[in-house]
Amino acid sequence: MVNHAATTPFGRRTLTLAHVASQALAKERLPEKAVHKWNLFRDICTAKARLGVNERALAVLDALLTFHPETVLTGEQLVVFPSNQQLALRAHGMSPATLRRHLAVLVDSGLIIRRDSPNGKRYARKGRAGDIELAFGFDLSPLVVRSAEIESAAEDVRLEERALKLARERVTICRRDIAKMIATAMEEGVPAHQAGQGPSTWQEIRALYRSIVDRIPRTAPREVLEPIAEELSMLADEILNLLELHIKTQNLSGNESHSERHKQNSNPQPPIDLEPSFPESRVVKVEIDPEPVRKAERPFPLGMVLDACPDIIDYARGGISSWRDFLATAAVVRSMLGISPSAWLDAQNAMGETEASIVVAAILQRGEAISSAGGYLRGLTRKAEANEFSIGPMLMALIGSRRREPKRA
Repeated sequence: MVNHAATTPFGRRTLTLAHVASQALAKERLPEKAVHKWNLFRDICTAKARLGVNERALAVLDALLTFHPETVLTGEQLVVFPSNQQLALRAHGMSPATLRRHLAVLVDSGLIIRRDSPNGKRYARKGRAGDIELAFGFDLSPLVVRSAEIESAAEDVRLEERALKLARERVTICRRDIAKMIATAMEEGVPAHQAGQGPSTWQEIRALYRSIVDRIPRTAPREVLEPIAEELSMLADEILNLLELHIKTQNLSGNESHSERHKQNSNPQPPIDLEPSFPESRVVKVEIDPEPVRKAERPFPLGMVLDACPDIIDYARGGISSWRDFLATAAVVRSMLGISPSAWLDAQNAMGETEASIVVAAILQRGEAISSAGGYLRGLTRKAEANEFSIGPMLMALIGSRRREPKRA
């Protein structure tokens, strides 16, 4: 094949230094390098804003790729030479003027190179053996040369989109939790302050919450949402602490009253000098109900738990590297799943905080297979109270199901 290739455009189109740079970059392509054209095209669609192309230009590029007979872009011959009529048909009937405009966009963005013939027509010249010696049209070599750059840009966009999605989910969950916790606190008469710290009324807390929410714009980028999500998360944690402190105070008061009643009735035979004793047959023995004993927690390796329940990592603020991070993340997930504070407290009393948090991570991992997270946790709590539940088989089943899943290509 003849090595010379046209470097200037035909007609009134001018040559720019950007065009020269694209052609120089294409010369650096290794002949043995190969890329899957449709995987690369999907990456270009993902990173289109960074590459400077729009949807119509992508439709033209899609049509150009269909004129290359192979799925893999490799070798020396990467010039396609369709007529404007055929190219417009494959670009979903695009008008000639629109087609020319978006071809120029692809050339200016450095995704393709224009190889114009002496008369501006697109064609290929074949040798005696039938091989193409010289082709005039659009060179797809820049796609192969820039494949690593395009793939990296697409991955950055995907990570940014995922971070934005997580920030939006976090804001939505915090808004829902805060609104419902404030309503519950006002209905139950929970004190709105602790040791004189913070706002003194729930109306003030609600006003603080509204002042944070009102700063959220209609279309907010990740840089704006993440600080707001952090503020809402901190406010939600403070409100949850107030509710949990109130619950513990109520339980403590109830236990003290319960114990006091037993103390009054625990002696069936009062002293003789105060009251006359009853006959032996009429003595009634009162047994004191023992306080519920919290179940000892069985240790499990954190790595094993995360291997069985990896979805919980997506809800961690900075990853999960310790049990403390895991317990904090499980508290967030528990609220997101709609598990009530009473169900959570019962589960902690029956299983311990660590195992109850592992069960929450398992419920999250099973996703839509569990219709009611709160009801499912209460069922496991009853089994744990009867010593009929062990968390080890649950973890092993989750690990086994994940390993049996077919790997994606």
